[in-house]
Amino acid sequence: MYCIAHQRKADQQEQTVNEHLLSVSGIAKLFASSISLPLCGQLVGLLHDLGKYSDEFQQYIRSAIGHIDPDAEEYVDAKGKKGKIDHSTAGGQFISNMEREHKSFQYLSQLLSLAIVSHHGGLVDCLAPDGTDKYSRRMAKDDRKTHLSEVLEKAPDDVVGLARELLLSEEILSEFMIVLKRIPKQSQNIYLGLLSRFLFSCLLDADRIDTADFENPENENIRLNTQYPGWDKFTIALEKRLSEFPVENRVDEIRQEVSEACKHAGTRERGIYTLTVPTGGGKTLASLRFALEHAAKHKLDRVVYVIPYTSIIDQNVREVQKVFAGLSEEYGVELVLEHHSNLTPEKETTAQRLMSENWDAPIVFTTSVQLLDALFKGGTRSARRMHHLANAVIIFDEVQTIPVKTVHLFNNAMNFLTRVCGSSVVLCTATQPLLHDVDKAKGAIQLSPDSEIMPDVSALFQELRRVEVIDKREIGGCSDERIAELIREELNVTGSVLTIVNTKKSAANLFNLCKDLNAEVYHLSTNQCPQHRLEVIDQIRKRAHPGSTVPVVCISTQLIEAGVDVDFGTVIRFVAGLDSIAQAAGRCNRSGKRKKIGRVLLVNPFHENIDMLPEIKIGKEQCERVLTEYDEDCSQFDNSLVSPQALSRYFEYYFYDRSGDMDYPVSKDIHAQGDTLLEMLSTNCKAVNVFYQRANREVSSLPFCQSFATAGKLFNVIDSQTQGVIVPYGNGKKIIADLCASEDITKEKTLLKQAQRYAVNCFEQTFRNLAQADALHNIGGSGVYCLHEQHYSNDFGVSVAPVKKDIDITYCGV
Repeated sequence: MYCIAHQRKADQQEQTVNEHLLSVSGIAKLFASSISLPLCGQLVGLLHDLGKYSDEFQQYIRSAIGHIDPDAEEYVDAKGKKGKIDHSTAGGQFISNMEREHKSFQYLSQLLSLAIVSHHGGLVDCLAPDGTDKYSRRMAKDDRKTHLSEVLEKAPDDVVGLARELLLSEEILSEFMIVLKRIPKQSQNIYLGLLSRFLFSCLLDADRIDTADFENPENENIRLNTQYPGWDKFTIALEKRLSEFPVENRVDEIRQEVSEACKHAGTRERGIYTLTVPTGGGKTLASLRFALEHAAKHKLDRVVYVIPYTSIIDQNVREVQKVFAGLSEEYGVELVLEHHSNLTPEKETTAQRLMSENWDAPIVFTTSVQLLDALFKGGTRSARRMHHLANAVIIFDEVQTIPVKTVHLFNNAMNFLTRVCGSSVVLCTATQPLLHDVDKAKGAIQLSPDSEIMPDVSALFQELRRVEVIDKREIGGCSDERIAELIREELNVTGSVLTIVNTKKSAANLFNLCKDLNAEVYHLSTNQCPQHRLEVIDQIRKRAHPGSTVPVVCISTQLIEAGVDVDFGTVIRFVAGLDSIAQAAGRCNRSGKRKKIGRVLLVNPFHENIDMLPEIKIGKEQCERVLTEYDEDCSQFDNSLVSPQALSRYFEYYFYDRSGDMDYPVSKDIHAQGDTLLEMLSTNCKAVNVFYQRANREVSSLPFCQSFATAGKLFNVIDSQTQGVIVPYGNGKKIIADLCASEDITKEKTLLKQAQRYAVNCFEQTFRNLAQADALHNIGGSGVYCLHEQHYSNDFGVSVAPVKKDIDITYCGV
């Protein structure tokens, strides 16, 4: 009797276990070959569902699809059995039970087994943080539950025989040893952990692709499968677009020089590079020019552009998609993939959805959250994408925004991707953090020789100096009223004023003080939904530019700082980290076309409470230290507070102060054992040397002792515990109405996806206050909440106090 792996819903066509294993094996082999481990990929693909040959699984699936009569003795309750039959452990045990003399075989064995036993739920803990040996327990699982003996008798020779042949071959050991030689001994554990995740990613993606394409055969004609147009075609399109840019002033000339330097640097060897260019220097297309040149020279597969925030990804994606619009049209698919949490379903075609699942596109724009999740988050969805970071150019825009707690994890991952996976990394920013100068034992980024792409960074900053930074701090601090008066004064001088504050409360207070000014007055904070913020930013761009005669004032939190393309005559910045001040300065006289030099004013509000915002608080303290040194001798900082010298000094102080936070510490309040994620994903010393030894009176013999599952569950790029609330702004009102009308909201995937652009993430206290104010509606008791319209202001978003009266709220079912 043939064994079934899947049945297609549309026509009841069946895929045998043989067909599935051989197909997944071929795909995983291709994926793993990107780091020279094709046989490892082939082997894990062959064995990942070995347990499906068992009678128990075949009874389950045949009962589920109607092959077994419900009255027959062998019939089982398929619904009750779903997800409960272990069909992945057998493949892992098959490898684990094999013995070879070679000293590295134990490493290879566990690497392969881990990928197989983890492919349904995410990488498992080898040792749990409390020292429990979960890997060995899994490998010793009762044969009656894993069915290993049974399936070895039933599986055909082209699966088990081939698997045994591969496992005993010299070639598989040889390819593994070649990869091991790329791994530095001082970082062996974290690299091996990342290697485990990489192979796991190859298997995950191969399995999901084969299963999805069997269910939907049309997918095969849509997937790109890394068959992209040649890089020369992308280069021709980019060069054509660059030639169309007008050169109207010295700033435009400098942007051209930056672009030329990037093109020239693209011929360098693979490695990690920095691109240090002042804000407004044209980094997006210039770094893309480097990437295309570099990818063509080294035959790399893709370019991954990483943006810090969803609020700015749209503008960058639109710009690049326009450059390659003709090429995308020629190939019948959008070649520039946009992937982030706020992507609207209307923009997501079937091809883009498939590409988003695994980043199978020549140019990918994503966020730092998605990128870090692909490397460290638990589960399977994000990890599936990791393998496509091999053989790539990865560009980080505004790299200084990488969360401090992830610095060592990030550095190790970038080193792994360049040393083991053959990728190149570019760290772009005007405020270059000293990632290479942190604790090397924990992981400092390994920059290439001659790592800076720009030939003379200091001269470039001098040439692009378009603002003066003026210290307006007062003894005892400035009141909101004084700052509002300063805004009015600057409005009369330059015609447009952006004020950037550190808290949403400060933004709301200042907005209320300024809303009656004789100007267009805007507010920006995360109390507004993403769609609301995008529309406000678009309005600001239309009004606040050098040729405008419309007075404009914007009060914003720091969300506007990194990469948002706006141009004000004056920027007022509440004192924070010097990197934030430099980024704020980039929103002032951005184009260099204003008649007068831009003015950046620093103020110190006396009533601001940032005790719960350690990154801002410590950044402010270290910034004030640099301000004092600047007052004493400004020449040491090239007479500019936003010079590379000043920023280097700031990061030296800031990183020293935050050195204990860079390995992602986890307190005992969050996890019983307490530890750092860096430890859990590398040596796991506490689990190995304390808990395991105490319980077993011996040292663990496992090559891999990491707590992968626990670390993945604890990993969050953004710390704050928030609750999403859908708000009645614009189309959000209709989305709420449609959700309320749905009989089963959990099935409304398209609507829920649309709702992401109209959702505000509220902190726990804010959410409780809204609930107490009767401002929330739990749609159908589903745990999906919407906000009553009285509590959403068109000016500043979510409000605990009602801001509207006499509103018809029947749209939300209450």
